[in-house]
Amino acid sequence: MLTFFAGLGTGLSLIIAIGAQNAFVLRQGLKKEHVLAVVLFCALSDAALIALGVAGLGGLIEQVPILIEIMRYGGAAYLIWFGLSAARRAFEPGALSASGGEPKALWATLITAASLTYLNPHVYLDTVILLGAVANQFDPNQWVFAFGAILGSFVWFISLGFGAKLLARFVTRESFWRVLDGFIALVMFAIAVTLLFGL
Repeated sequence: MLTFFAGLGTGLSLIIAIGAQNAFVLRQGLKKEHVLAVVLFCALSDAALIALGVAGLGGLIEQVPILIEIMRYGGAAYLIWFGLSAARRAFEPGALSASGGEPKALWATLITAASLTYLNPHVYLDTVILLGAVANQFDPNQWVFAFGAILGSFVWFISLGFGAKLLARFVTRESFWRVLDGFIALVMFAIAVTLLFGL
């Protein structure tokens, strides 16, 4: 049981920090747009990456550093583009509305979620390499640790996506979306700088 709670605590501590993926899930939750699909996609992605890490993929990735470099520059480029899009929404009043902009198709939303998940090297470092390595310290109970970490991801994304409705009274204000999109742009730019310069 202690192994399970160690996994749950470690998983939550790594995922709760505001990042590109979390900011996107929060925005979708506030817009009430494809929330279940986005929450499930992000949580299942984490689950798959954690499982791969426990199964040993983390060691393989560490032996091929060029993969991390490719993800680093590709991820930084995507985050800069995403940040610029958020900044444009923040500075263009016509692009803002009570719903936070024109609704996107489900496939387009999931492509964005996939890009923010799989183009970010931090996701692999946290889930595949770090959580995989920590889980294997609990051998032969590494999968109990992994289950705890996976449950942590589900709890967090469900809380973030569906808990966003607690802010519902603010979403009718144009100023709310201006501040939110400005914040999202800053987060994206900060993560991109971190990826590029290793700060």
